[in-house]
Amino acid sequence: MSVIKKVLIQQHVSLADKNWFKTGGKAELYAAPQDADEFSQSIVYARQNNKPITLLGEGANMLISDTGISGLVIHPAFKNITYKTKDDHVHVTADAGVSIHELIDSCLEHGALGLEEFSGIPGTVGGSVFINIHYFEFLLSNFITEATVINAVTGEFLMVNRDWFHFGYNYSTLHLASYYLVNATFKLKLAETPLEVAYAQGRRKEIIRHRVSRYPNSGTCGSFFRNFHPEEVTLESMGKKLIYVAYYLDKIGVKGALSCGDAVVSYQHANMLVNKGNAKTADIITVARTMQQKVFDAYGIVPQPECRLLGFSEYPLMR
Repeated sequence: MSVIKKVLIQQHVSLADKNWFKTGGKAELYAAPQDADEFSQSIVYARQNNKPITLLGEGANMLISDTGISGLVIHPAFKNITYKTKDDHVHVTADAGVSIHELIDSCLEHGALGLEEFSGIPGTVGGSVFINIHYFEFLLSNFITEATVINAVTGEFLMVNRDWFHFGYNYSTLHLASYYLVNATFKLKLAETPLEVAYAQGRRKEIIRHRVSRYPNSGTCGSFFRNFHPEEVTLESMGKKLIYVAYYLDKIGVKGALSCGDAVVSYQHANMLVNKGNAKTADIITVARTMQQKVFDAYGIVPQPECRLLGFSEYPLMR
């Protein structure tokens, strides 16, 4: 085993500039590996020193405690993208550190179509596969064929296929934290004409325009609470359970109205909290708990976060 580079591990690194909420304390230890081997070395270092590991991509779907995160925070910074054409498809392999924005740009330049459906969604390949990002009927898992993952204890690499991930809504096997993503391969349609590429580029622009008009695009984690499971709710509409958490949040009147310091519920969407500039994580938690309490008082159910809560010594919300 090669000796880990001392420069790879940094101490007491601020995380407030490394997530979309722009809040949170420092990482006890921090590493930004530049390739898969450094990723493996970082994992082995943490295990040899009994340090817990936290993976951090663009920080688009997380809220970090004001006290920071203990142990080693790893930010995969390797960004290779490769293409293999077979018949009328392109197999695109992208490293965990590639942003979805960068990946779509590159795919369209190479005439690889399909991922433009996820335009405007923040995050890296690593984080996006972790949560199986979705937009309307499109799931990222629909495009994945295989991947390379790394053992969270030994740092050894493993090739896996799509079934290994047991993908679901906002879920993959990666949630178990036994393995981390190194790269993923996507099977995409190969454009036959420049017109197909132009159409995909136009669709991308329209999706982004639509998202910007409907949702805040900075200082937020996106949807803070997940939708309810059918068994959690009793209200129905046209014979179907009302599972959409935004319905209940709209009804209690928090949109654009509820705030604590610079943490506010977006005027654009009742399920999105926004840091207007100087909010602390504690302010966001106060707003989120108030939202939970109001929904519980009105409907007897408690919204649960879709946003990942990192670095908290105790669970900060209602269960």
